Amino acid sequence: MSSHNRAGLGWGFFGVALFALSVPLTRSAVDHMNPVFITSGRAVVAALLAIAFLYFRKQPLPTRRQVWRLFLIGGGVVVGFPLFTGLALQTVPASHAAVVVGLLPAATAVISVIITGERPPLRFWIFAIAGALAVVIFTATSHGGFEPLQLEDLYLLAAVVVTAYGYAEGALVSREIGSWQTISWALVVWSPILLVVTIWSLLNQPFTPDITDWGAFAYLAAVSMFFGFFAWYRGLAIGPVSAVSQVQLTQPVMSIMWSAIILGEAITPQVLLGGTVVIACAALAVRSRLSR
Repeated sequence: MSSHNRAGLGWGFFGVALFALSVPLTRSAVDHMNPVFITSGRAVVAALLAIAFLYFRKQPLPTRRQVWRLFLIGGGVVVGFPLFTGLALQTVPASHAAVVVGLLPAATAVISVIITGERPPLRFWIFAIAGALAVVIFTATSHGGFEPLQLEDLYLLAAVVVTAYGYAEGALVSREIGSWQTISWALVVWSPILLVVTIWSLLNQPFTPDITDWGAFAYLAAVSMFFGFFAWYRGLAIGPVSAVSQVQLTQPVMSIMWSAIILGEAITPQVLLGGTVVIACAALAVRSRLSR
C-alpha cells in the first residue's frame, strides 16, 4: 500500500472515530431536546464555524452546479442523518441504531457505483443485498418476535440511504473544491433554512436540557457536524473511495461500545449477532468491489 493510500485510510479512520459518538450522544440528548432542534441547531452552529473558516481562508464561491450538488449533499449529511436518527433514537437504544447504521459502508459503495456508472462483479450485489436483508431481519425481530418494520426502523434505514448519497457525492465534490470546503459550503447553503427551523423549534417545542445535554449538543455541532467531516472527506478525496469507505466498518463497533460506556446500555447477544452479520456483509461487498 502506498503512503498516499495510507494517508487516505488514516484520515478516513480519524473521521469515523469522531462520528462514532454521534449516535450515543444523540440518544442522550433527545431525552430533553427535540430532534428537530438538534438537527437544525447543530447545523446552524456548525455553519457559523464554516463561515469563519471560509472567510479567513478566502475560499472562492462554488459554481452554480456545485451549489446544487452541495445542497443535495447537505440534504443527506447535514439534515437527513441527524434528523432521521434523532427521531428513531427517541424510542430505540443507541446500540440498535448502531447495528442498522452498520449498513452504511455497503450503501455508500452501492450509491457510488450508481453515480459513477461502475460495473462491479455479481458478488458485490449479492453481499450488498445480503447486508440489507440482515438489517431488515434484525430490526423485524428486535421488538420481540418477527414483526413488520416499525416507524423508527424506517427512520434509520432512511438515514442510511441519504447519508450514503451524501458521502458518495461529497467524495466527488471534495476532489473539485477540497474536503473541508465541501462540508463548509453544504452547511452554508442550508443555513438560512435551518436558522428559521431552529427559531421555530425553540419557540414551539418542549425544551428542558441540562448541562449534559448541552455538552452532547456541543459535540454534535462542532465535531460530528463539522470537524469530523474535515477528516472524513479528506480521506475520501485522497481515496480510493472504495477502500476508504471500509473504515466505516469500525463505526458501529465503536458506537456500540460508547453506548455501553456512556448510556449503560446492555450489549445483548442479538445486537452482537446482528452487528457481526451486517458488518461482515458490508465488508464483503466493499472488498469485492475493491478487488475488482
